[in-house]
Amino acid sequence: MKISIGPIQYYWERKKVFAFYDRLPDSAVDIVYLGETVCSKRRELQLADWLAIAKQLTAAGKEVILSTLALLEAESELASLQKIITNGIYMVEANDVAAVQLLAGRGHFVLGPHINVYNNETLMLLHEMGAKRWVIPVELGREIVTELLGNRPPGLESELFAYGRLPLAFSARCFSARAHNRPKDNCDFVCRDYPDGLTLYTQDEKPFLILNGIQVQSAVVHNLVTHLGELVKLGVDVIRIAPQAEGMTEIIAAVRDVLEGRLQPEMTTELLVPYQPYGCCDGYWYGQAGMTRIQNNQRQDSG
Repeated sequence: MKISIGPIQYYWERKKVFAFYDRLPDSAVDIVYLGETVCSKRRELQLADWLAIAKQLTAAGKEVILSTLALLEAESELASLQKIITNGIYMVEANDVAAVQLLAGRGHFVLGPHINVYNNETLMLLHEMGAKRWVIPVELGREIVTELLGNRPPGLESELFAYGRLPLAFSARCFSARAHNRPKDNCDFVCRDYPDGLTLYTQDEKPFLILNGIQVQSAVVHNLVTHLGELVKLGVDVIRIAPQAEGMTEIIAAVRDVLEGRLQPEMTTELLVPYQPYGCCDGYWYGQAGMTRIQNNQRQDSG
């Protein structure tokens, strides 16, 4: 089983982005997804910068995929999408149906987690259009995933989001700007002040969601590391880790150690606690509320 690092979902300053990827060549990661997937206004890096990072990672033996926006709202975003699709070197992860349509017939591409694929008929259609790998939607549970993987088209790779804050929704409204009483068109890039997003609390002061520009995430970290043995048996080809501001070296190492038998899965529970400030969850995997944590078949409320 391979390990992938998904695209950075937050708005990090340019220096921090380059520093993050400078550490990956010596890591146990096999696949790296690059690019902006949340907001087109975030322009710390241009396509040329992403391609330069991709070249560095490819030279280190990593497979590089260029990711696209999950929500397209303007002609300029379509133009940028076209440039990514026609880069001529790297495979593309489609996170919007517009990207799928433009990629169809051009060769292989990756179906991102934001493409709603819930049955094998859809999988077959998209595979025939050129999809080489399918990133399973985060809300699908074990039973549905088992059925889909058991009947997937031959040659279609599967990738499962296994660690990180759950990407829950996107909107034309910028939640980070609104939280600071600023309009979206004059946001002053306030999301850059929150390297892991802005926490939204309930009225009784419990962490509930993370506001990240136009994206909403879970406050708790989705953690299927203790389920890696099961994922291998199901035939998952790649597990995805989402970037976060701190602890990536330790998280990647823990996942690789579990996969290679140097670390028992249950030992990661305590090991990863410092990188889960609001706790973790695995409810979706059991077909229950996503924010729920289930351990030893006992339901526990997260947070």
